[in-house]
Amino acid sequence: MTRKILVTSALPYANGPLHIGHLIEYIQTDIWVRYQRLAGNQCQWVWADDAHGTAIMLRAEKEGISPETLIDRMKVEHERDIEGFLLSPDNFHTTHSEENKYCAELMYEKLRDAGHIVRRTIQQLYDAEKEMFLPDRYVKGTCPNCKSPDQYGDNCEVCSATYAAIDLIDPVSQVSGAKPVLKDSEQLFFAASHFTDMLKEWTSGPAVQDEIANKLKEWLDNGLHDWDISRNSPYFGFEIPDAPGKYFYVWLDAPIAYMASHKHLAQRTGEDYLKTWEPNSDVELYHFIGKDISNFHCLFWPAMLEGAGFRKPTGVFCHGFLMVDDAKMSKSRGTSVTAETWLKFLKPEYLRYYYATKLNSGMVDLNLNLDDFINRVNADLVGKVVNIASRCAGFISKQFDGKLAPVYAESLQADYDHFVSAKTIIGDYYEQREYGKAMREIMLLAEHANTYINDEEPWVKIKDENARDEVQQICTAGLNYFRIIMTYLSPVLPELAQKTEQFLNTQLTLDGLAQPLVDHKIEKFKPLLTRVERTQVDKIIEATRESAEASSDAGSVASASNNKEASLEPLKAEISIDDFSKVDLRIATIVDAQEVKGADKLVQLTLDIGIEKRNVFAGIKSAYAPADLIGRKTVMVANLAPRKMRFGLSEGMVLAAGPGGSDLFILTPDEGADNGMRVK
Repeated sequence: MTRKILVTSALPYANGPLHIGHLIEYIQTDIWVRYQRLAGNQCQWVWADDAHGTAIMLRAEKEGISPETLIDRMKVEHERDIEGFLLSPDNFHTTHSEENKYCAELMYEKLRDAGHIVRRTIQQLYDAEKEMFLPDRYVKGTCPNCKSPDQYGDNCEVCSATYAAIDLIDPVSQVSGAKPVLKDSEQLFFAASHFTDMLKEWTSGPAVQDEIANKLKEWLDNGLHDWDISRNSPYFGFEIPDAPGKYFYVWLDAPIAYMASHKHLAQRTGEDYLKTWEPNSDVELYHFIGKDISNFHCLFWPAMLEGAGFRKPTGVFCHGFLMVDDAKMSKSRGTSVTAETWLKFLKPEYLRYYYATKLNSGMVDLNLNLDDFINRVNADLVGKVVNIASRCAGFISKQFDGKLAPVYAESLQADYDHFVSAKTIIGDYYEQREYGKAMREIMLLAEHANTYINDEEPWVKIKDENARDEVQQICTAGLNYFRIIMTYLSPVLPELAQKTEQFLNTQLTLDGLAQPLVDHKIEKFKPLLTRVERTQVDKIIEATRESAEASSDAGSVASASNNKEASLEPLKAEISIDDFSKVDLRIATIVDAQEVKGADKLVQLTLDIGIEKRNVFAGIKSAYAPADLIGRKTVMVANLAPRKMRFGLSEGMVLAAGPGGSDLFILTPDEGADNGMRVK
């Protein structure tokens, strides 16, 4: 029986690019979805950008643009990377949409009318200088759980603990830099405690992995607290219908976007999307998420659905995090690689395959060992899989006019049946998200095929005129093995599968494997995949390091915003006049300016400060063409310790002000100032 399945992935946050850590989940989802489609099931994947909350506001204000402009730009970038990595969602939407507004209000009103929304006056952090309540991301302090400093007011990025902003130790307003005070504020709460018994039963069932169920048991045994679902203005999101000036918390409307994206898709397909969300729906609903957000998806989300009269998920699949060479991703080490950077140097299918070899149904962190990555891809995909086709195709094309044998040799039928029967265990592994086991089974088939070709030696037999028919049979068998293997790999390697279909002049389907391909014309073989070279990986690392250097611009340019709305960074700690007197500011003439090859933001400046000339790398390319800088005077920090950069030695820092981008202005002294003159 054909299954009907709806799949979602966690929403990428719309304040930054997709990186290879995000791609673990998205590739895991895509492989599962593609397998379901290959198996003949009706499987839809709905998805969206997470576009609300204070982090969006902070990023937009820092760039001097509106939140809408920011999220529109990021959605275009995310969609580019989704396509680039061959991901196949049926619909990619945004939480900032009319569909999500409708669904969020519908969910809220159903919960409110059922008595699951309560109003309560609580104390919240308030910035007395700016006369505003502070949203979670407008305040930082020390985590109350692990004592890590510089953490936001909703969760700790070090230990993943969630808490209320008032629980922060030594909180600081990110708007003014002042210490906030406590002030009464009425807020709306979702009464999650109403659903404790239901959640205990649901989380102990098949919908939740055992590791997650054990973790959630602690929450449930300690008693669920009511969940604050409202935030005071200013907040980028949807205003609550019956609470003017208050907005839905980003985590309230984020999971609702699954429903909203489905609604958006239904406008194209004509389906009644709400039937899928009814309690008696025959559609399976699965969420792919990271283990860090399991509490939202396995407690609050199913409780909201239950309280509003909707169905609960069939399953929530949690995965671990990404390590690179046994360490956390790092921009400075060049391992926090964006999807865009990866695609500049390597094909997406290399990473898709490597992740597949490592992924399983558990939550163990995945380690991307770069040496192992190179060796595994080259050995498996190039040395085993594609090698089968390249060894057989030439004989068929040159010796037999591109035609496979008219019949399949009876002596080879048992082996063919063995290859086809492997679809059961491989399919089970795909279904259970045990991709690593599936890849091992497939590679065993590839090894078997290569051993067969080695043993039969068609390159020797072709020299014997009496053995021509046998060579055609050998190569026909080899290409059929390749066809079966690529069918099994098609959820992981969709682009290579498409090239295989063009080469073999057939469609790769599971049903089509019932009979071998014989008496069939194939196309001339073209190289399907090339080896990964270490230099390509090194370029990815170098480009990521370079991007980190350029974005920090340390040692190259000091930028101070002249627009209070463009940056909400707090003031740094006070310094004395003695500290400031140590900074030697000098007038300098820009005698030369050049682009820095391979750098997006840097300009190489030669500065004449009277007594000598200095080489300085400045991150001002977004605002100035190098040729326009030559001859201008500027102010520089002349006694800053030289900094070794990838592009050379930077011997100072030029001063600039502005919100960033094209609105960045180097500080220029009054006319008549001489080179080397100290600025006082």
